[in-house]
Amino acid sequence: MIHTIYQFSPNVPPNIQGVRVFPAPKKPTLLLQLAIKCRGHSLSGASGDFSPLYTDALLFTQSTMAFHKEFQTAGKKPGLQVWRIEKMDLALVPPELHGDFYTGDSYIVLKTTPAPSYNIHSWLGEKATQDERGCAAIFMTQLDTFLNGAPIQFTEFQNQESLTFLGYFRTGIKYKMGGVASGFRHVVTNEADVERLLRVKGRRRIRAIEMEMSWESFNKGDCFIIDLGAFIYHWSGSESNMFERLKTTELAVAIRDNERQGRAEVEMIEEGSEPEDVIKVLGPKPDLPPGGSDSDQHTDKQNKNLASLYLISDAAGSMTSTMVADKNPFKQDMLSNSECYILDNGGSNKIFVWKGSDANKDERSAALAAANQFIKDNNYSPNTQIQILPAGGETTLFKQFFFNWLDKDESTGPSKAYVMGRIANVTQIPFDASKLHSDDNMAAQHGMVDDGSGEVKIWRVEGGDKVPVDPSTYGQFYGGDCYLVLYSYNAGGREKHIIYTWQGNKCTKDELAASAFLTVQLDDSMGGAATQIRVTQGQEPPHLVSVFKANPLLVHLGGTSRVSGESKPGSKRLFHIRRSSTKATRAVEVAPTATSLNTNDVFVLKTPSSLFVWKGKGAMEEEQAAAEYVAGVLGGTATDVEETEEPADFWKALGGKKDYQTSLALQKTVKPPRLFGCSNKTGRLIAEEVPGEFTQMDLAPDDVMILDTWNQIYVWVGNDANETEKTGSSQIAEQYVESDPSGRTGVPIGTIKQGNEPLFFTGWFLAWDPDMWDQDLLKSIKERISKH
Repeated sequence: MIHTIYQFSPNVPPNIQGVRVFPAPKKPTLLLQLAIKCRGHSLSGASGDFSPLYTDALLFTQSTMAFHKEFQTAGKKPGLQVWRIEKMDLALVPPELHGDFYTGDSYIVLKTTPAPSYNIHSWLGEKATQDERGCAAIFMTQLDTFLNGAPIQFTEFQNQESLTFLGYFRTGIKYKMGGVASGFRHVVTNEADVERLLRVKGRRRIRAIEMEMSWESFNKGDCFIIDLGAFIYHWSGSESNMFERLKTTELAVAIRDNERQGRAEVEMIEEGSEPEDVIKVLGPKPDLPPGGSDSDQHTDKQNKNLASLYLISDAAGSMTSTMVADKNPFKQDMLSNSECYILDNGGSNKIFVWKGSDANKDERSAALAAANQFIKDNNYSPNTQIQILPAGGETTLFKQFFFNWLDKDESTGPSKAYVMGRIANVTQIPFDASKLHSDDNMAAQHGMVDDGSGEVKIWRVEGGDKVPVDPSTYGQFYGGDCYLVLYSYNAGGREKHIIYTWQGNKCTKDELAASAFLTVQLDDSMGGAATQIRVTQGQEPPHLVSVFKANPLLVHLGGTSRVSGESKPGSKRLFHIRRSSTKATRAVEVAPTATSLNTNDVFVLKTPSSLFVWKGKGAMEEEQAAAEYVAGVLGGTATDVEETEEPADFWKALGGKKDYQTSLALQKTVKPPRLFGCSNKTGRLIAEEVPGEFTQMDLAPDDVMILDTWNQIYVWVGNDANETEKTGSSQIAEQYVESDPSGRTGVPIGTIKQGNEPLFFTGWFLAWDPDMWDQDLLKSIKERISKH
């Protein structure tokens, strides 16, 4: 029996009449249809005279909670899981279609990272029904309970998604017209008769909006994707900029590789040079309107410093809120671990609920309902974003409202690849390979399907085909090539397979296209049951690194599959060795110059007559061990060199002693770095944060960027930024600090020009390429999406 059905607390609100006890249904989905219809002062249920589901968030006693069967696999391993709400039920969305959202539907998205840490998002399309929205809220609360209250919960609204959410989809998200009620399903298709038009918006927060297939949808200032199934056209308006074109390229390639499994051709076309296929679908091109003002969602830092803090309690039988502080920055000790709080940043369309680990169980469970009630009571927009945070799982956006927030026992530093922080109340389980198959929690925490002892086969992509790699060189890759790594292992008496498609940063357009096709071909040859994981150089998951046993993943410069033959190694070679917080150790070949050194890491230097292993002051023991392996691969007897004790021959081999990254702050800081694209064209500061983990490619040459490392702020000025932004860059930084809700003062500010980046700036970017901007970007774009 369900003993209690309640909103906010076990005590049913006094405006509810006729409370009844329902038998516990056998199907979990029927349980979700039991709801309290507060506005109607009546009880609604699944049968009889009761109306369908209506609520913002309905909670049931955990002793009678029936969990959905889909949750049995939730959070078991790192990665992204997406479900769509279909007729009050959950339907899993294929990984190939992650990032596609129907505007008439609601979704549940779960992001799991090693530790483990969890983020749960409910995504609500602008045309989703109230029933679907309420169902999404209930499923999110239920999933949170299933994961023992450890996740951070987010509510996401179409066109207003959080940076955290957008960061999951590096090529952007696509809004599709229709929904489950219209009969549209999430299926991977190779159909050649697809016809759709996508308008791509955003320079950093990429959104592709499905539009009517008509010239009336076009303008000169945007980029569009004309998807005709077998042919995908990237159309660029005459007023669109290079950065927008690059992002549209990434999306077009993603559609080809994921939705079409590589079986489509991508072509870039300019306004006025449309091919016959496009004219046949759209008709003759009329005069198009100019591009309008950028309607992307920006972050106005001047509005983000307004916040207040409330204590929430159900001690009186109903949820109440009491103001703790009406102005930020707040003090961290204002938060008691035995209470729950609301941080009101409604002026910026955000509400945070903080749950103390020792707080009343009912208050913790009712967090979402309390936030929704708070939004209604304050007449905020119903699309106000909500983040629900357990103690220990605070996001950067939450912590910025506190003065000098300190994280307990946190040691992850940006120089070691920042990942999600640990979550309170999650027991850390030591790694034991013998228990991997019997302990799902341990497997999830370490991001491993096994200990990497399965069978490995590796092929290099050459001329549209795959060529076996010598097993003695497994674990060594060339940044100019693509590879297929097939990993086979036994689980529960069954053989399973993972195909890692590794793509080097300098691989050719033909190899990129061929790698996607060959991956599908290899999967098909094994019955289509393999797990496919596309890996970009520098983003290798821990399990891929583990299959090479104790050795690091080694990346050489150059390539081996060139028409003119294998590229020859330089006479002097320098390898940068770094171990990330996910315990993955990489050794990447970099330019052999002293400026490449970093005090936090280990380097191996090979010359015709010598071999050095250089150890920085902040280096790890694991990095030292990896260096010994790299030295063995290069050959020769290595000489160990401690930082500050270098012999003259060492500096001579590097072309002389030069300044390099010597700040240990990169290793010790607990504040993740943040990157913003900035503009003051309107007379006030507009700062748009780069979602996810940023890279050098996120530095837009036509912008002013702010890199905030907490103790230091850098203003990076692109060569193509307008004169107002160039001359006003120092004022932009001052405005940024003044509007910081944490109340920081006296933060050093540095201004840096594109092409003249000092080491203390480039040190925040892994494998910085000083020659990146010397390339013809437009030419690179066209090469990447050329027909294959």
